[in-house]
Amino acid sequence: MAKRKVQRRARRILGEEPVAMVWCELGKPIPPPPKEVHRAAGKGRLKPGHPWLLYVGGVLFFFVLVPMMLVGKLGDMLNGTSSGEGNSTRRAVSSDGRPDDDPAGGVFDGDWNLSAGQLLLRWYGQSPDPKRLVMLARDRICLAASPRRTLSPTTADDFRVIAEFSLDEARAEAEAGQPRGFATFRLRFADGSWLQLGRLAEPQDADHFLRTVST
Repeated sequence: MAKRKVQRRARRILGEEPVAMVWCELGKPIPPPPKEVHRAAGKGRLKPGHPWLLYVGGVLFFFVLVPMMLVGKLGDMLNGTSSGEGNSTRRAVSSDGRPDDDPAGGVFDGDWNLSAGQLLLRWYGQSPDPKRLVMLARDRICLAASPRRTLSPTTADDFRVIAEFSLDEARAEAEAGQPRGFATFRLRFADGSWLQLGRLAEPQDADHFLRTVST
């Protein structure tokens, strides 16, 4: 379960005991919006902030692993067994074998002008950390985030509300019986748009949240 300081902060924000809450993230990167849409929304960031360890990992990747991969690929080409052979014209396909023509990548419904798309355009501008706390109250849904670049979902106590929706404006929904570690849920808005969230933290909180929104 969430630590007491997280629970206290949630109660203070909501003014009541949350019905359910869970830390979560976008399961996939935000797809690139049309330039004019991004510009109209203030050209906010579309990627999370990266802690310094990721920069170190990137340096190691480019200066150690990439040269090794290039050497291996060159050897394959010389032997006539390039791994890219025959794949240059292959189209991306979905799991059912059909062409994958979903520009939204399963992150949201694809319409940037509706509620889910507008929320995505502000997602990382409101907080560079990818984690969001979704809190269900009796009459509303609140999304909260920390202003810090990184946080621990078990000890965070400085998160603040970045979006709030009445139950007439949005609802959370999920399928029952999802495997722990791979579970996802959707925020579905009154205008028909939806946003998919996953990477649920704190297993007990996640289980309770999913039971609540799947009933």
